[in-house]
Amino acid sequence: MSETNGTPDPVAGPRPEPLRFFGTTWLHHDGRYPLRRVGASVGSLAAAVAACLVLRFAYQGLALADIGSFVTVLMVVMFAICSALAFRHTWDGFGKRPDPDRQASLRGLLAIGFVGSLLAYFFRSLTEAPGEKLRREEYETAVRQYEKRGARRTGNPSKKRRRPS
Repeated sequence: MSETNGTPDPVAGPRPEPLRFFGTTWLHHDGRYPLRRVGASVGSLAAAVAACLVLRFAYQGLALADIGSFVTVLMVVMFAICSALAFRHTWDGFGKRPDPDRQASLRGLLAIGFVGSLLAYFFRSLTEAPGEKLRREEYETAVRQYEKRGARRTGNPSKKRRRPS
């Protein structure tokens, strides 16, 4: 049933989950899907390059402050490690649903390593919409289960004979 006017929905059964920037175009690769993938790739790469420029300015600021080579090296290593961890976490999130508790505990690390997340998004969008494979598997499983349940539910339930108690 439609929530807006109470009429039956034209499409019964499971619906695909929309993806950020792609909506549900990932299902049939329609609605300018290739153009959206190119846009996601270019956009995430441009954002990663801009982020690297901002980090470069931060590095130059530390060098101008003359705080010492230890702190400068520590900052570079911290951003490199956090970016690598964020890349891996983001990449794994495209293949399986992340644990919400773990996601919350890694929020700070992922914020520091945002360049890694942007690069993961860039590389995944070269082959598919990020998260498409996971959503497709879930959707196809839901469709199979819906069809299996629908095959068992044949006939009019109001005409079903009741068993005597």
